[in-house]
Amino acid sequence: MALPLFPPTEDPGPDFSRLLRGSGDLAAPPAGDLALSVRHATTVVALRFADGIVMAGDRRATEGHAIAHRAMEKVFPADRFSAVAIAGAAGFAVEMVRLFQTQLEHYEKVEGVTLSLEGKANQLAQMVRQQLPLAMQGLAVVPLFAGYDTGRGAGRIFSYDVTGGHYEEPDYQATGSGGRDARTTVKLGFREGLSRAEAVELAIQALYEAADEDSGTGGPDVVRGIYPTVAVVTAEGYTEVPEEEVADRFRALIDRKRIERDAAGSVPGGGEPA
Repeated sequence: MALPLFPPTEDPGPDFSRLLRGSGDLAAPPAGDLALSVRHATTVVALRFADGIVMAGDRRATEGHAIAHRAMEKVFPADRFSAVAIAGAAGFAVEMVRLFQTQLEHYEKVEGVTLSLEGKANQLAQMVRQQLPLAMQGLAVVPLFAGYDTGRGAGRIFSYDVTGGHYEEPDYQATGSGGRDARTTVKLGFREGLSRAEAVELAIQALYEAADEDSGTGGPDVVRGIYPTVAVVTAEGYTEVPEEEVADRFRALIDRKRIERDAAGSVPGGGEPA
């Protein structure tokens, strides 16, 4: 297969998505009303801690009111020092993540340097904006992006809307159908200088509370051994929290909830039937 050639004025340079559009390999959004059963993915959350950021996402994908998939991945490494999580139309969201990963790798190979964290956030915003025709048809993709800024020596978080607008969040953010409940949980437990363990614990609790209120968000599936994905990005790079640690933390959280419930039921006026 011959390499595509472009006139000087149309050279895509390090922009991989523009390269695909110019060569005709990036399909245009379908026209018309898409009255289809489409899998949707929710909920994802990110928060800062002393050494970087923690990002977590549940594993459930839904089609309408039905569970379409119980073990979908929603948290991905964008590159060594950043992570991206997806909420929205699952197929388009996963495709966007793969294109974003390739875009960052392509830019580094062409330019010989890596993009700044803000530059990566801008690149992702352009991809979200290109999905606007699909969003107008009910197939929105709303990612969450975060990473470790090697220049500042700190973790940073960026949220998006369907028009491609992106906004830096000072401490935490969550998106998806359970995003409001997850944000509320993090808001109540967040403080400056959290340790890694505390931040992971808070992210897990946020997803648990979101799943308790939102049918589109999947909680821990102890029977099948399916637990939310949790990742950490620090000066050492992107690492996924081992599933055994996530499972242990969820079991401990459930045990605490059970003890709190039993203690509330044993107190006079605590809700026990007469």
